[in-house]
Amino acid sequence: MSAPNDSTPPEVARDRAGGQPLLELRDLHTDIALRRGTVHALDGVGLTVLPGETLGIVGESGSGKTMTALSIMGLLPPGGEVTGGQILFEGRDLRSLPRDQVRRIRGVRMGMVFQDPLTSLNPTMRIGAQVAEPLRVHEGVGRAAARERAIEILRRVGMPRPDRIVDNYPHELSGGMRQRVAIAMALVCSPRLLIADEPTTALDVTTQRQILELIDDLREEFGMAVVLVTHDLGVIAGRADRVAVMYAGRVVETAATGELFRSPRHRYTEALMEALPESAIRDEGEHARLYSIPGLPPDLSRPLTGCRFAPRCRYVTDECRSTEVTLTGTGHQHACLHPVAVADPVLRTAAEPVTGSTATPAEAVPVAPSTTAPVAAAPVASDADAGPAPILSVRDLVKNYPAGGGGLLRRATGEVSAVAGVSFEVRPGETFGLVGESGCGKSTVGRLVVGLERPSAGQIVLDGTDLSTLAGRDRRRMHRQVQLMFQDSYAAMNPRMRVDAILAEPLEIQQVGDGAARRARITSLLDQVGLSRRVLERYPHEFSGGQLQRIGLARSLALQPRLIVGDEPVSALDVSIQAQVLNLMQDLQSELGLAYVFISHDLSVVDYMADRIGVMYLGKLVEVGPAREVVRAARHPYTQALIDAVPSVSPEPQARREGLTIRGELPSALNPPTGCRFRTRCPLAAEICETEPPLAGDVHQVACHFPLRPESAAATAGAGAAR
Repeated sequence: MSAPNDSTPPEVARDRAGGQPLLELRDLHTDIALRRGTVHALDGVGLTVLPGETLGIVGESGSGKTMTALSIMGLLPPGGEVTGGQILFEGRDLRSLPRDQVRRIRGVRMGMVFQDPLTSLNPTMRIGAQVAEPLRVHEGVGRAAARERAIEILRRVGMPRPDRIVDNYPHELSGGMRQRVAIAMALVCSPRLLIADEPTTALDVTTQRQILELIDDLREEFGMAVVLVTHDLGVIAGRADRVAVMYAGRVVETAATGELFRSPRHRYTEALMEALPESAIRDEGEHARLYSIPGLPPDLSRPLTGCRFAPRCRYVTDECRSTEVTLTGTGHQHACLHPVAVADPVLRTAAEPVTGSTATPAEAVPVAPSTTAPVAAAPVASDADAGPAPILSVRDLVKNYPAGGGGLLRRATGEVSAVAGVSFEVRPGETFGLVGESGCGKSTVGRLVVGLERPSAGQIVLDGTDLSTLAGRDRRRMHRQVQLMFQDSYAAMNPRMRVDAILAEPLEIQQVGDGAARRARITSLLDQVGLSRRVLERYPHEFSGGQLQRIGLARSLALQPRLIVGDEPVSALDVSIQAQVLNLMQDLQSELGLAYVFISHDLSVVDYMADRIGVMYLGKLVEVGPAREVVRAARHPYTQALIDAVPSVSPEPQARREGLTIRGELPSALNPPTGCRFRTRCPLAAEICETEPPLAGDVHQVACHFPLRPESAAATAGAGAAR
């Protein structure tokens, strides 16, 4: 892909300069009819996509970005209807064309990649049949020819062994492979426009980078335009030519990517940037408090006046509440009466007071590698070993699962090595971050620590007691001290129970206090997590994602634990809600002296939250050390590759950042590689890595025969390529 804005290929530039837009939305209105009323999901959206360019659409959940994509593709949910405006594709209004003609245009000339490929793929159909289906339906291609073209397109999207994959079912593939299948389905008819709706939200950073680079490459190969829909500002900064920021069903700012990230004008865009963890991490390693956008987006089923962001804006005036604001300007357009001044810094600290807001009480609260011989990993000076005795000590933890069993007549054919000799400590009041790709074993470690799984070997020592040796009442009593905060709070709650029963349940199971004491404890919990007492009579489906995570955090606090394991607790949240939850977790840590094991695939979040970080790969810890040293002076090639893969918001975004890139899929834990488990994907691997497991160091531990030297980590990519 070309770098946004500045290095557009000449042939694409000529098409843009001389031709009409490939896609143009004019005053688009979309309504969703519900029992409680009509939701005006889109209210006058105007967008333009030029041939060969990538347009990024960004905003919080409910902003209308996905509804815009579904309106273009004619895939609105039940009750949805485009009620006004035009959808011009290649100069023709799709709303005025016969249905059969529109169906063919949308099936052949447009393609769409959905957010969750597992739910968008048919679980009963083989991969080849699903990829070939658009060819057979829209182009009348025969079965054999369609299969061959399906294999070819799967090969072009980087699918390993496509001639075998075509006979697999979706559940047999990894998340990254399923996303490649979804991309192949969208591209098999060679469309001119590809709409990608949150294509990497559920993927870890290395797979995300592979998928985004694949879309970049295919855009150039097919000469198509891309509409990239996401809530991740880093993805937009690194990939899009132009950006449209949406809020409450409208476009509130649009500009070339570099211009928007150098100088955002709308106060909503500014607030989104200030909510990012990277904006609160200073050069000295100190953290400022994340800015948290107060309140919630407006209810689009009700009449709205004035600026729709006014109830949540720090700079709101009476004029904002009463005046309809439309996009103004040329090139860089915004709909704000009090825009950010051009001279203002792009990212300010979030410590300034919030004024004029009307927060909703239920939601808001105030190196170069060695190339000759392996070297020992030298410990990095640190004071990480000072301080109180650990509250948690995990020693040589092992968890294996039988593979191939599951019935009386089916014997296990092997073992899945999910966790293989993991050791770490957590001290009182400390946050230990655990990061790695999906399938690395980090969530299994969390489940072992809280007692949802029993280890195959090793020790989990909590306050001097080995939990793996306890049973019955003793085990249950000790596990009051450690609780789990789930990734999906809604799935972890009984949908038939009200919040009061959900919060009371752990107290009742552990027989803590009488009815009056439990009610008092529940009231105290709501105060701690910033929720109104009115929520007690409501059910889980009545809450937003941020509110559900607050309820989940309250439940984990019910038994007054000393340690909370957070398993991807903010991965499914918008950046603004993520900031609220992270701030709340840090406030409670300071107030209650909590310790956290914070599990995530997002290194920027872990860098913000953690005191120390452990990096996992295929069941093993490959690097452990103080957070600042691990992120800024990584010693293991895998850690450096994770850091290089993290999307970053920068005033000067680059299409591709140099650095270590991990290629290929994670090896099977059923038959992990010998020696160093990372060697099959490591650009620095040598013969010794195949036979001898690497040894860790001391304070800053690194399990690598060829650890990176901190002073020259920036040269890793070039050295790795030459190796």
